Amino acid sequence: MRLSTLTLAMTLAAGVAYANPVAPGDVSYTEYGAIEASLSGAPGDAVNGASVASSRAMGNCVACHKVSSLDAAFQGEVGPSLDGVADRWSESELRGIVANAKKTYEGTIMPSFYKISGFVRPGDAFTGKAAQGELDPLLSAQQIEDVVAFLMTLKAQ
Repeated sequence: MRLSTLTLAMTLAAGVAYANPVAPGDVSYTEYGAIEASLSGAPGDAVNGASVASSRAMGNCVACHKVSSLDAAFQGEVGPSLDGVADRWSESELRGIVANAKKTYEGTIMPSFYKISGFVRPGDAFTGKAAQGELDPLLSAQQIEDVVAFLMTLKAQ
């Protein structure tokens, strides 16, 4: 009886930890900007990540990056091509770059997709005024994991 109660308690505790994503302000970056642990506690979905990467309403990665495997019009050339990105960076490095590329590349113009503070005067929608209060991250923890899962599929041909 005691063993099963302990097992149940451990299972419930693991379920709670699994369900709680890391808050944007609590993300732990390595010295070079990588994030070693999953932000959501759940594996990423590469199919959903491709959708996030190509959607103007979400990640919109293709606005700046070329991704040959995506059927998206008007792919960008501002950032590097993401073709073969999984051969150039590890999963933890990609997670850090997507969450907050400025931790890896200080002067980058890439948006920080999982950040809620420290911005330089972000706008309040289309009002022309500075945002009031705390901002939501551009992508959720699970969307970050999904994009990373998609990027990990992009290996050199």
